Amino acid sequence: MRRIPLVLAIVCFVGACAHDEAAPVAPQPGDVTLAAGGNQSPGTLANGKSIFRFDTFGDETFWTDTLRMHEVIRDSVSPVTALSVGLKVDADALPEAVKTAIQNNAVDLNAPATTVTLLKLGAVVGVRGQVDENGTLQRVGITCAFCHSTVDNSFMPGIGRRLDGWPNRDLNVGAIISLSPAVTAAQKAVYGSWGPGMYDPRFNIDGKNMPVVIPPAFGLRHVAREIYTGDGPVSYWNAYVAITQMHGHGFFSDPRIGVSVSNPPDLVSSKLEALRAYQLSLEAPASKPGTMDRAAKRGKDVFQGAAGCAGCHYGVALTDVNDGILHAPAEVGQDPAYALRTATKKYRTTPLRGLWNPPQLRGPYFHDGSAATLEEVVDHYVTLFGLSLTTQQRADLVAYLKTL
Repeated sequence: MRRIPLVLAIVCFVGACAHDEAAPVAPQPGDVTLAAGGNQSPGTLANGKSIFRFDTFGDETFWTDTLRMHEVIRDSVSPVTALSVGLKVDADALPEAVKTAIQNNAVDLNAPATTVTLLKLGAVVGVRGQVDENGTLQRVGITCAFCHSTVDNSFMPGIGRRLDGWPNRDLNVGAIISLSPAVTAAQKAVYGSWGPGMYDPRFNIDGKNMPVVIPPAFGLRHVAREIYTGDGPVSYWNAYVAITQMHGHGFFSDPRIGVSVSNPPDLVSSKLEALRAYQLSLEAPASKPGTMDRAAKRGKDVFQGAAGCAGCHYGVALTDVNDGILHAPAEVGQDPAYALRTATKKYRTTPLRGLWNPPQLRGPYFHDGSAATLEEVVDHYVTLFGLSLTTQQRADLVAYLKTL
């Protein structure tokens, strides 16, 4: 069947992260938990949803003016290429005529112009493009959803309904940045080492290369400090990421880690309350049907008993961080290198939610992804603590973890 430009299909049918106070931003160590706090009114949630999905905080000045990603996209990034590096397409943003054309192989998914049209529709999850009347991509930026949303693949792999708050473990951020003509060969070597689902949120600060697993942004309502090292609450991290990583316009300062960024005008602080409210409304996914079987029920007993997991994983969020507890790297058998780059120099106990929900969520685990599977997680702690678990107990424990 002859393929047609996506823009024609559309024509036929018709006839797109820190602290809540004003800048400069600084962490508040006493702000231990935001559980169920803040304005949860429908209007605030709707505003927060829009910010999470579509607000770039003005970061086009970095992604366009500095990295020149608009040139890369319009010249060489087809939908096939975009999907191959983990970018996702929101099926609900596609007109029915476009969906039909894609299903009938009547849209050229190997053409960069098709990607530009998808951006014009606001259909590329986490990426915002400004397209002029001639169909030329002029500017591009990213949003919170870039890393912290994926899709359910209900239309086809990589295209489906949004899953806000789910980490995009297919997203190869390093490969995407490496496409920029402004990136040096040395930087590309670092970015190319990360791989899908990994990102180093401090590389551009200290020059060290230690990527971590992109974390979920769901299930935060009952978690005090949703950062691997417990530096601060989710509001703190929203501002850190929006300003120092997305390169949005605003002010962030934390003397504990020697970071002070001033990028006026402030397009971040006024949006943090609504953004936090929406994030706190995102529930963790339910376990896969059938996972709570006899093995999982036995595994729960192992979790609470012989394995000793409940010593640190307790409470509604299954973490002791809500009691202000952090752990030295040696205590949990983790490499201290990443923690030493942070404010606390320690690790928080991971809240256990959405651990296994394939195809989107199936590992890796630990902050650095050093455990590829839940079996490896269990083996790590068996060795670290010298546990005497039988093969059956280990299997049952993994079965239980898959229900969380």
